[in-house]
Amino acid sequence: MKYAWILSWLLLAAWSTQAATLVVKPGPDALRKAISSARPGDTLLVQPGFYREHSIQVDRRLIITGTGMPVIDAEYKHPGFLITADSVIMQGLQIQHTGRSSISDIAGIRVSNASHVTLRNNKILDCTYGIYLQNAQHCLLEGNTVHSGIKNEINGGNGIHAWKCDALQINSNSISGHRDGIYFEFVTNSGIEGNLSANNQRYGLHFMFSHHDTYMKNIFRENGAGVAVMYTREVTMTDNTFIQNWGDASYGLLLKEITDSHITHNRFIKNTIGIHMEGTTRVSVQRNLFQDNGWAIRVMASSSGSQFTGNNFIGNSFDVATNGTLMLNEFHRNYWDKYDGYDLNRDQVGDVPHYPVSVYAVISEKIPSAMILYRSFLTSIMEQVEKVMPSIIPDQLKDDQPLMKKLEL
Repeated sequence: MKYAWILSWLLLAAWSTQAATLVVKPGPDALRKAISSARPGDTLLVQPGFYREHSIQVDRRLIITGTGMPVIDAEYKHPGFLITADSVIMQGLQIQHTGRSSISDIAGIRVSNASHVTLRNNKILDCTYGIYLQNAQHCLLEGNTVHSGIKNEINGGNGIHAWKCDALQINSNSISGHRDGIYFEFVTNSGIEGNLSANNQRYGLHFMFSHHDTYMKNIFRENGAGVAVMYTREVTMTDNTFIQNWGDASYGLLLKEITDSHITHNRFIKNTIGIHMEGTTRVSVQRNLFQDNGWAIRVMASSSGSQFTGNNFIGNSFDVATNGTLMLNEFHRNYWDKYDGYDLNRDQVGDVPHYPVSVYAVISEKIPSAMILYRSFLTSIMEQVEKVMPSIIPDQLKDDQPLMKKLEL
């Protein structure tokens, strides 16, 4: 083992002495010529300026570093970069103005069949797809700004798009103005952390068939429909903020066909629906804040085996809604600002159960147009009658130990 380590060190030292630094200045095909003349391991130092180049293939291990944010412009017709080599580092470049096509997915930077690629501190502006990862492994995307100004989702692509990838890290990027901010399909064992995904046409984040992933400390703000996690198992979602995702069919977080996942310590603020759950099984929802949403949680009858524990429900129009009478999920020791029970023994736990589904939430699920009478005098009468003679609210959907004070999350 000792000799193997010494041999590896000697090989690395030999490689480092052979690597060269090439200075690239604006000129016809300057980047393409520099890449074709470079050896694996070389560094290309790209000088400030405007490079009218496109379809640049990086087919060898290189470090491509921009100084003063040089601009690579694809003239609204072509792709930007295609990376097909392992261990490429690309940083400090502004890539802009790719073409648009209904046949192929044109990207500012595409990584295809490569591993250990690092894309750091780049600006990808007005590109159909910003960064496109295809069959890539162990790649790092960090500190990039990805922005487009599409008017509708039909003509646009995703900011960061990953397909059939493993062990990705998507950290501290800012994505806006795309169809989906971040899109994962068949992506496993990956992390999304510290990103801002805002003002995208559809979803801030879109998961499809992507297992064993974690996303944390992200902000999803003012997107068309918030975040969607679909057909996925064993996902951890923690310490994210879902805020001001408003619209007729908008969610903070949409869960569809999800199993064995954890939603912990997130903030759902001013969304049409905080969490919409459909076909979910064994999902733990713990220590989250639901504040000033239209509906805090909508749990469809197709969901079962989930636990809602230690959450704060404050200022929501409806705390919980469902479309069924049988409830196979559990609510336990949450704080509900609408709870009007009592605590005679002063143990900070209510002495009577809380039923978070209001009668009007049940009616509006069955007759959406009834929302026009919300907050009317008729609504108040119906709520009082239901408390005295319950007949509409699902009696199994209750919190037997509601907390009297909100939790410090």
